[in-house]
Amino acid sequence: MAPTRQPVLGSAAIEMPTPQRVRVTESTCLQLSLFKDIMKEYRKLDDAITMRLNRNNAQWRDKDRLGGRLSFSQDDACEHFWKELVANWKGRAAVIDYCVKVADRVVEGKKKAFEGQEASLDAERKFRSGVFGDEVKRNQIRQEITVEAIVRRRSLEAFTSRCKHFEPPRTDVEARKWWDAAIVGLHVE
Repeated sequence: MAPTRQPVLGSAAIEMPTPQRVRVTESTCLQLSLFKDIMKEYRKLDDAITMRLNRNNAQWRDKDRLGGRLSFSQDDACEHFWKELVANWKGRAAVIDYCVKVADRVVEGKKKAFEGQEASLDAERKFRSGVFGDEVKRNQIRQEITVEAIVRRRSLEAFTSRCKHFEPPRTDVEARKWWDAAIVGLHVE
């Protein structure tokens, strides 16, 4: 019998990095509970942002203290955390965008397959109920875009409360794009 794996709790759970790569397939997208579990896993960084920001700042201070340097910069710690946060946002956006496209393809494919066919009333009802289920699933996946914008905005507010003077440089177009989108609650593709 294999040993049971205990869940990670407390500080260890908060310090654990979120998954960097999750293999998402069409079937992953179409299994709504699995899709939502993946999104939940990816959102762990955002959910524990205040604790992680505190730990991040402490780690940067410790690096300086142990290294004998007195060059700790709050901006360095904030920039490091910002990069981690944006990488996580990008991963989630890629999953959501991919799954929205998959769900759109499924619905449109079924509609095209049924177009122009002579069908009995019973067959048409069966088709409509099947497509309705797929449309509901597609709408739930699309709603993740709105949820994501809310999560990013909330995370940015927490981030800026700890990193008051940090702002990505104007020359870093990619970082600025995510910063600006999070401020106004837009989805980034």
